[in-house]
Amino acid sequence: MNDASDISQGDWIDRKAPEALKPYCRLARIDRPIGVWLLAIPCWWGLGLAFTSIVGASPHEIAKLALLFLIGSFLMRGAGCTWNDILDRNIDAKVARTANRPLASRRLRLRHAAFFLVLLLTLSALVLLALNDFTKLLAVSSLVLVALYPLMKRITYWPQAFLGLTFNWGVMVGYAAITEALDPAVLFLYAGAFFWTLGYDTIYAHQDKEDDAMVGVKSTALKFGDTSKIWIGVFYTCTVLCFAVAGVIAHLSMVYFVALLFPATLLFTQVRQVDLDNPQDCLDHFKSNARIGMWLLAAILIGRQF
Repeated sequence: MNDASDISQGDWIDRKAPEALKPYCRLARIDRPIGVWLLAIPCWWGLGLAFTSIVGASPHEIAKLALLFLIGSFLMRGAGCTWNDILDRNIDAKVARTANRPLASRRLRLRHAAFFLVLLLTLSALVLLALNDFTKLLAVSSLVLVALYPLMKRITYWPQAFLGLTFNWGVMVGYAAITEALDPAVLFLYAGAFFWTLGYDTIYAHQDKEDDAMVGVKSTALKFGDTSKIWIGVFYTCTVLCFAVAGVIAHLSMVYFVALLFPATLLFTQVRQVDLDNPQDCLDHFKSNARIGMWLLAAILIGRQF
């Protein structure tokens, strides 16, 4: 096995999963839950913001929706990874980190991956049945972004921006699940989430910058080069500013803005400390964004309570 591979040798999938299911577990990245958290947390942000604006919304209802969004994020993350690997199987075979993925290594047939994709999308559709009609339409509309995202690195140096639009759609879905509408506060929250992803995925892209340049794949890591830290800092500044504006529009308490200082500090510490020439350090700092996202969620909830 290639030491640069993003597939861990001897992990719980190798030890516990039935042999026939191992390629599907790898395809859906269930051994790496960071993607699920980064997809679910923005949904929870939307729920938290909506909870501040709707009189009578019960904690039980919020908890039920939060669980549904976690399940939906798990399924859609798996579907997105499967679709990505279907389209990128020939590119992945040329990149050290991805060469051992099931489709790139030909351990899984294309038609079996396609069937798995349909299964995941069908299960995701069942989750939508619990939501109101407006939210169903809003959620389904995100499939256009999901379908197009893997193609972006072929045509633009800004695939991370397209991922920001795609991965954070749940901010609006979570909000609409309570309000059945959208308003400026949630749009600013979505914008903040967009810049957040643009920053952390630029860090992530630095893992593959040498291979990407070799095979002709584009990224913000290649576009910004040695100025990447400056740009990431700009993106995180925009994240904090958009969150602050969302709080003002949503009439969150002053405690929210004080609480917002902690995740903001973590974001800028990440920019200062990350070694963009060290793939493992890039991955570690990328993963730290799940914790930062939860602190941002805590700030929203605190802003409601106090």
